[in-house]
Amino acid sequence: MKRVYLCLFFLLVLSNVFSQRKGILDHSASPHVSFKSTPIGACKWTTGFWADKFKICEETMVPYMGSLLCGDTGHALNNFKIAAGLKEGEHQGMRWHDGDFYKWIEAAMYIYAQNNNQKLLKEIDNYIEIIGKAQQADGYLQTQAKLRDDITRYSNRRNHEMYNSGHLFTSACIHHRITGQKNFLNIAIKQADLLYEVFYPENKAYARFGFNQTQIMGLVELYRTTQEKKYLQLAEKFINRRGTFPVEHNHTTQGYPIGDMVQERTPIRESEEAVGHAVLALYYYAGAADVFAETGEKALLDALERLWSNVTEQKMYVTGAVGQAHYGVAASRDKIQEGFIDAYMMPNMTAYNETCANVCNAMFSYRMLGINGEAKYADVMELVLYNSALSGISLEGKDYFYANPLRMIHNARDFSAKRDVTESTERQPYLNCFCCPPNLVRTIAKVSEWAYSTTNNGIAVNLYGGNKLDTKLTDGSHLKITQETNYPWEGTINITIDQCKSTPFDFKIRIPQWAEGTTLLVNGKETNIEIIPGTYTTLNQSWKAGDLISINMPMDIQLVEGHPRIEEVRNQVAVKRGPVVYCVETPDLPEGTEITNVYVKAEDHPKAVYQPDLLGGITTINTNLLLRTDQKEGMYRTVKQPIFKSYPSQLIPYYAWSNRGKAEMTVFIPVVW
Repeated sequence: MKRVYLCLFFLLVLSNVFSQRKGILDHSASPHVSFKSTPIGACKWTTGFWADKFKICEETMVPYMGSLLCGDTGHALNNFKIAAGLKEGEHQGMRWHDGDFYKWIEAAMYIYAQNNNQKLLKEIDNYIEIIGKAQQADGYLQTQAKLRDDITRYSNRRNHEMYNSGHLFTSACIHHRITGQKNFLNIAIKQADLLYEVFYPENKAYARFGFNQTQIMGLVELYRTTQEKKYLQLAEKFINRRGTFPVEHNHTTQGYPIGDMVQERTPIRESEEAVGHAVLALYYYAGAADVFAETGEKALLDALERLWSNVTEQKMYVTGAVGQAHYGVAASRDKIQEGFIDAYMMPNMTAYNETCANVCNAMFSYRMLGINGEAKYADVMELVLYNSALSGISLEGKDYFYANPLRMIHNARDFSAKRDVTESTERQPYLNCFCCPPNLVRTIAKVSEWAYSTTNNGIAVNLYGGNKLDTKLTDGSHLKITQETNYPWEGTINITIDQCKSTPFDFKIRIPQWAEGTTLLVNGKETNIEIIPGTYTTLNQSWKAGDLISINMPMDIQLVEGHPRIEEVRNQVAVKRGPVVYCVETPDLPEGTEITNVYVKAEDHPKAVYQPDLLGGITTINTNLLLRTDQKEGMYRTVKQPIFKSYPSQLIPYYAWSNRGKAEMTVFIPVVW
């Protein structure tokens, strides 16, 4: 009898583990994670902001992007076909283009997890078959090396083989979790085994090779999926090697910047400051967070907390964007591109803020949320999602920004000569450097997976939006809830419990840092629990079907000023309401008005107005702007008393700018107190 009970106990444990194995991060057995991912598809958007975005993603973003990548414009699938011997032709696209295709497959799988469209699954499996035929016998899989005479395998890190492999691993794990199939996973395993064979042994030639670190996240996820420990060991080795070898050019680094540009001057455990290319850095930090989730090494976590604070408190824009400059210099005097420069050095018009970097900022924060369970990480995720992420794609879902500045002035810069139109006055239907669009689209497709986390004894509400959640808690008990809200345009959220266990458990409700004065009611009654903005409020009790949690966040219009050391925005303010940052755009000004002549009056009384027929349905901030009429010519001008003309206008959400034709725009506005 005792043996029977033991068997039943272990079956229950295995059942509980399996119920958590299908998250976007498989935290089911991760010992150092406090907020664990819910299964993919457990949360489905129903109405409101994110339901609308997901519908556009399902009906337009993913299919349109597929038509690009699987056609002659994007040429990504063609590369695989040619490498597989199924088509004649030459390789086209950047060295990291294989990875772009894997990201798109990942996005498509999130869509499939929600709609169960068998036609979509069949299409993806057909592409996976082609990818498999392009893979070499020993597991090597890079179309560029197979098709281009000037590239040989693992000869130079600038060929982005690690980057492509990392996205392959992640995409294959997601495909397996959603479908249960192993056709894509087996391709990834074969490639990972080769990576381990080549890169795990001590080999000085390869010691600095993995500079664009998506392979770390991918290897950890492959370890979680297969329980093959060597993948975790290899991921950790990539971290341990970084910053421990002399920074000098060798045959594997020729032709690409070195040093702080690629985070290789300082070991991560000694790092105090985020440096270099923002995407490379944040992929690296996110991968290190995944490794910590499995190893629990305190020195690694201490470094990650320092770096996260440095990014978000000294180098992040009000929109959640990161990567202040296209070109710059690190403190070490290393040249950097598309990345972090000095603290508080935050240009507006020349802000690079690559869409990938912004998305990576949210990815890193999501992992830190899982580890520490603190609301500040979800605050950054939300800030990015509503602002610097969505600004990277047009409202209809077909045009893209690579860079996301906070001010756009026509004729101030010559964009015509910029490589790949990465900087542009208008979104583009295709970017030759196509890393950002699929990164953003896969994020929009999986936002529902960030909305909730399971905790030790309950559920955490991370993001708000109309949805239904059907999941299991860590003890195996079933939980179904319904969230109803018109967030972010309104601050009222109602969460109804549809099914739950009878014993007490936690509801952790995130109160954003901006949400002063938030109230919480349970079944219409006050909770008498202190509500602190920037934290999770924990409600613990016995719940039952029909119980209602009501959250009311005041949606005050706030003027936000920068730190005094951000010289460019002194005496200027940004306008924010809830999680949404606003901007002034010239279509809302008199014809011919230059954006640099627009001011805002601090004591004015702006009004929030929801306009369902404007820009996909938005809340505008209606106010009287001040237009300066006495500007003189010349770089420097004498001035007495400025002359202003009041003009009734509106501010729109930053993410929605550049959807009404060519326009000037600014987030920060000079203020008249």
